[in-house]
Amino acid sequence: MNFRYLPILCLLLFVLTSSKSNAQNGRSSIDFNSNWKFKKSADTANKSVNWLNITLPHTWNDTDMQLGKNFYEGEALYGKEFLFEPQLKNKRIFIRFEGVGQVAELYINNKLIGSHQGSYSAFCFDISHAVILGKKNNFLVKVSNKARRDIIPVNHFLFGIYGGIYRPVSLIITNPINITTTDYASSGIYISQKEVSHTAASISITAKVENTTGQPANIEIKNTVYRQNGSVYYEKASAYKLSTLGRQELTQNFTLNNPILWEGINYPYLYKVITQILQEGKIIDEVIQPLGIRKFEMVAGKGMFLNHKPYPMYGVCRHQDRWQYGNALSNGQHQEDLAIIKEMGTTTLRLAHYQQAEYMYAKSDSLGFMVWAEIPFVNTFTREEAANAKQQLEELIKQNYNHPSIYIWGLHNEVYGKTPADYPAVLTRDLNDLAKRIDPYRYTVAVSGYGEMERPTNLNTDIQGMNRYYGWYESKINDLEKWAKNLKKDYPDDIVILSEYGADGNILQQQEQSTLPENWDYSSPIYPENFETKTHEQQWAIIAKNPYITASYVWNMFDFATPMWNRGSLVARNMKGLVSFDRVLKKDVFYWYKANWSKEPVVYLTERRTIKRKNALTPVTVYSNQGEPSLYLNGKKLNIRSVVKGTAVHYVFENVKLKKGKNKIKTIVKNKDQRYSDELIWELI
Repeated sequence: MNFRYLPILCLLLFVLTSSKSNAQNGRSSIDFNSNWKFKKSADTANKSVNWLNITLPHTWNDTDMQLGKNFYEGEALYGKEFLFEPQLKNKRIFIRFEGVGQVAELYINNKLIGSHQGSYSAFCFDISHAVILGKKNNFLVKVSNKARRDIIPVNHFLFGIYGGIYRPVSLIITNPINITTTDYASSGIYISQKEVSHTAASISITAKVENTTGQPANIEIKNTVYRQNGSVYYEKASAYKLSTLGRQELTQNFTLNNPILWEGINYPYLYKVITQILQEGKIIDEVIQPLGIRKFEMVAGKGMFLNHKPYPMYGVCRHQDRWQYGNALSNGQHQEDLAIIKEMGTTTLRLAHYQQAEYMYAKSDSLGFMVWAEIPFVNTFTREEAANAKQQLEELIKQNYNHPSIYIWGLHNEVYGKTPADYPAVLTRDLNDLAKRIDPYRYTVAVSGYGEMERPTNLNTDIQGMNRYYGWYESKINDLEKWAKNLKKDYPDDIVILSEYGADGNILQQQEQSTLPENWDYSSPIYPENFETKTHEQQWAIIAKNPYITASYVWNMFDFATPMWNRGSLVARNMKGLVSFDRVLKKDVFYWYKANWSKEPVVYLTERRTIKRKNALTPVTVYSNQGEPSLYLNGKKLNIRSVVKGTAVHYVFENVKLKKGKNKIKTIVKNKDQRYSDELIWELI
């Protein structure tokens, strides 16, 4: 054999095997992201606007929305031709869009197939009868990112609604009898679990099945649970007679003995569930879903319990957009975000303020993050968005139902009414009922920007979130302490999450921390990074010792675009992130949390970008989770003992005296056989 051709033969074998597998299981998925054309116009006949060749995902706001208010808010067209082979006769053909911002209309061969409203959830159309087999078919997608009163979010205020087909598109081919693809673009499989322990777990799997053959059919539903090593853990087959009348729900209940539990970041063990439809012993459809067996419970005053054990809720919020990419991100970029988040020691994510990429939920399953998923009912209301809010909530829950990482559904963020009978409160109650009807096994949450429970729109969900920005939008940094202590006194039986906290920090603006006040005027053109650092140093120390804050979420993991804002000398930017918008620079505060949360060694000198110094006498701060540091100034060890402030990793050397000109600051920590160090240069002017 000529071994030069071995890689090619292996690739060919893989392709043939994959094709055979698709033929055997009756379902195939085709990537539909290449060879698209795009133009920023709603007029198909407009010859003056040239079509651009593009590949999905794509947004037309990858730059302009990140530079200010003058971004393109309007309509655009995406076009593509595709040949369907005659062999697809008697097959069902679906097209699935994972996300289009924010209104989409699909036309095939000049005929309207369907429309979808909402930028963040997937949608799926049956196009079996719209395409012509053996010929090229013309696909046209009209897209608009105009803010509308009847679609949430109803404006671009808190974040911009990027325009475009910004997530992947695929074709799904099935047999006439199939597990549904069009139940709000879900998997068609719903896995529920009850009475979970290390000895047993009660599992229920519902398959939603469609029969378009025109004749009743005898089938089997077979569910097989696989361990990570590929061996079969459990399997069950049940016979059913399918009628031709509508979508049918077929449910199996069983018990798994001695399961390996999903333990969050400590051990995120996942089983794989394969659900198959068999007819006369032949597989005619198949869907694969994850199964992480776990039990979570939040207890007022005590926090989260995962599988009956206390579980730390070290949380961050995440917006999906990125500098010069907008929200049209690759899985590699999502993976980079998750790697940065994991490095910091995070245990829980609030994916705010909308449904995010399917990759984020799937990877959170395997990384072990506890996830808060939510819809974009944010900051205001119009009285016209109720139907769309319910639609987006149903899409969010059904599309993500089987992810073990998700523990809570978010229903709104900072939407207010004047009485408990006002529109926002009534809609929130309706959304809560909908969430509980679809998924009775998870919590619900709504978020207020105020610190007390006695607000008209509160008390409509299982858990109350409160956004508190002490020192930034109100009061002083340490006033968080008083609020936290009052939770126990005022709301002893309520579960309260600190859903956002933080301050802006512009890495291009610096001010020596020793000169910073206890509150900041956010109308100022200066947002020094150092004030953000100070805010988090003091507030995490408060959160860590107050268990009535059952979970907390830093706002935000990454800087993000706010096209309607002009604050802190940087247009269209929220700078409350711990990492820069382009993901290149980790701010000082990133290392603060890493030192507190992560098990990785951290020895870090702060204020490394505050190079020009005006004060000869200055404190020097070291974050160390490896023990007490020593400090060196210009090569000489200082005989100054550090003072621990706030938490056990926060060491401050007071009254270090700098010389004129450049000063080399170095810290060293010796821990057993390991030596850790960090250094920086300051210049006294």
